[in-house]
Amino acid sequence: MRRGESARVTVPSVPGVLSPEQSLATGRAIARMQESSGAVPWFPGGHIDPWDHIESAMALTASGLREEADAAFEWSRRTQRADGSWPIQFRGDIVENHDTDSNFTAYIAVGVWHHHLVTGDRRFVEHMWPTVRAALDLVVDMQLPGGQISWARGDGGMFDEALLTGCSSIHQSLWCGLRIADLIGEAQPEWEVALIRLGHALRRHPEAFTPKPEYSMDWYYPILGGAVRGTDAHERIRERWSDFVVDGLGIRCVDHRPWVTGAETCELVLALDALGHAGRARELFAAMQHLRDPDGSYWTGLVYADGKRWPVEVSSWTSAAVILAADALSRTTGGNAIFRDAAAPAHRVGADRCTERCPVLVP
Repeated sequence: MRRGESARVTVPSVPGVLSPEQSLATGRAIARMQESSGAVPWFPGGHIDPWDHIESAMALTASGLREEADAAFEWSRRTQRADGSWPIQFRGDIVENHDTDSNFTAYIAVGVWHHHLVTGDRRFVEHMWPTVRAALDLVVDMQLPGGQISWARGDGGMFDEALLTGCSSIHQSLWCGLRIADLIGEAQPEWEVALIRLGHALRRHPEAFTPKPEYSMDWYYPILGGAVRGTDAHERIRERWSDFVVDGLGIRCVDHRPWVTGAETCELVLALDALGHAGRARELFAAMQHLRDPDGSYWTGLVYADGKRWPVEVSSWTSAAVILAADALSRTTGGNAIFRDAAAPAHRVGADRCTERCPVLVP
């Protein structure tokens, strides 16, 4: 299979919003940004961070661009440090920030599990298992006494601060890591205990996290990462819907700025889909398509007060979020439910049953 050629898979699409041809063009746009090392930067010539790189790898997997996806995962395996972590930021082969971000480190588990769900390739999982195990062992070691996980550590040691968005994402990473461990046949009880403690902190102890209520990610990520579902999740969405959602355009990244962003909009689409709100999710997915470039890539955001795209860049991770949202809405690949299925043990019910039992609180 030649580089840029999709494997024989059905790519995610949403009828009337995103065609299969358009979706594949988006996957190929991400592939064009990929460096020869396998790394996927934010945009051509931009920096690389381990989390957004994995999100792009997941989109490449869902698009059937297997060679590019595998090269991206191989970059992660090759650049992992001896302690299981990755530097926060690269530019090409140069490390620009040597610190460790716990969420950036944990996300490899989501990418590897997603790859298996899409491809069914057990050998790939076995190949990546040492990488996943080392990463999650490190992240669990960064758990604080209250169950929350320190967001980073540097030369001065671990930071005594936890972030709600990052910890919500780590919740999903631990869940995926446990699925991988089950597949491999190597039980990881420490990860399971860490997941339970983290989920409890996310649901019951908001004071454990540095407050960043102005950011939309802190609004929906506890749902997206699986820690909060059911009535609490529906209420959470309702409470701040009008603060972040801009009809016909998508959602704000920050509640007090006239700036809508594509990746955050698609992540909210995934969270709504996990709650069974398919109609609202599809509306938002359609609304953000104004960010699409003719070549299939997506601009990061729009300052709607003056109609200007900002920043002036097409970003790999925005395009990746589009593909993952399209997959969830269309139920196309075997990985389409990776966000729906990330619910904490206390919330392991189907989205349809949840919607039946819970009041519909989305405006």
